[in-house]
Amino acid sequence: MPKKKQATPPNKIRLKKGDMVKVIAGNDKGKSGRIVEVDRDRGRVVVEGVKLVKRHLKPNPARQIKGGIAQKEASIHVSNVMAVTSNGKPTRIGYRMEKTAAGVVTKTRVARKNKEILGKS
Repeated sequence: MPKKKQATPPNKIRLKKGDMVKVIAGNDKGKSGRIVEVDRDRGRVVVEGVKLVKRHLKPNPARQIKGGIAQKEASIHVSNVMAVTSNGKPTRIGYRMEKTAAGVVTKTRVARKNKEILGKS
């Protein structure tokens, strides 16, 4: 039986856990939310409240699992989401090197659209 072909991950994922993103493609296009998890090996992210799927759970009293139908977020490919600035506009992410007063150089993530600082990296 042939091996299942693995998807090649993107070269760089500039998004981080906790970033606000907007979905730009797929069934949930237009929705936005906070990143819950980033899978850098597969090139996917889990966004809060986006791509909800239903899972049928069997009751397991030993683990306090009630059973029934539960909704949870599924992962989305990183190419289908974009970081959002404070005014709600989707933007790409760039980097800026900044020198502090002590002479230490830090790499800062910057929104390409309006040069807004997104956080330290």
